[in-house]
Amino acid sequence: MNAALTITGLTKKYNHFTLDHISFSIPSGSIVGLIGENGAGKTTTVNAMLGLIKRDSGKITILGQDLDKLDRATKGKVGVVFDRFSFSEELTPIRLSKIVGEIYSIWDQSYFMNLLSRLNIPAEKKIKAFSKGMKAKLSMAVAFAHRPQLLILDEVTSGLDPIVRDDILDMLLEFVQDEEHSILISSHITSDLEKVADYIVFIHAGRIIFCKPKDELLEHYGIMKCGAAQFEEIDKNDMVAYRRQDYEWQILVAHREKAAKKYPKAMVIPATIDEIMLLYVKGEHE
Repeated sequence: MNAALTITGLTKKYNHFTLDHISFSIPSGSIVGLIGENGAGKTTTVNAMLGLIKRDSGKITILGQDLDKLDRATKGKVGVVFDRFSFSEELTPIRLSKIVGEIYSIWDQSYFMNLLSRLNIPAEKKIKAFSKGMKAKLSMAVAFAHRPQLLILDEVTSGLDPIVRDDILDMLLEFVQDEEHSILISSHITSDLEKVADYIVFIHAGRIIFCKPKDELLEHYGIMKCGAAQFEEIDKNDMVAYRRQDYEWQILVAHREKAAKKYPKAMVIPATIDEIMLLYVKGEHE
């Protein structure tokens, strides 16, 4: 399978934090969600793959080219949206389009205008009067209008209301329909990733914990709940992580149906991505 982006052994050391030999890839035609708690290394990873910070070691390949040797044409095939608005708010969307249209080698003005209409963004109004949600949608419209092949998004749905978030998620799903476009979306809103992601990369304390298909996580992982006496009888090899919560033990298992059959007296329920991450971070491990 072709990869739109591949990271191998990425390392970046700071005084109090190390991004430690990060490796994962984004298959072409897929949406990959990068999750982790604040300070886990998500933004450092994104900044490194965009060349915004100098990495200590490791290799990054984007659309088949080494990051350090990207030509202008390939750079133009990468769209980037951060959680903060990146353009002057004194501009109107129309004026903004004329400026960014000069920057990108490909710019589809007709498509940009269609996006403004679809997203209910006033073309002649100054951006400083826009809500955070409108600015987020405008950023997405700009990214889409230069017809990128790879989108890299950093917390783009953070702080937005559910309706705006849903609009953006719909755009992302449409973007990858032709199987030639790919997306990396770094987010702490795991419910959004449950809707759109094909793969989940979980980073914690600067290290990759897992990179798995989202469906595998949601279909197979589970949380087993039991009392103290039964907890002592459970094979530790069946536990991914565990913690005591009030008067019960919560155990993360990778195969909930097998766990339910093996331990019929325990309650085993499906696990959300949020719950999987929480137990990994706050739970204990064998």
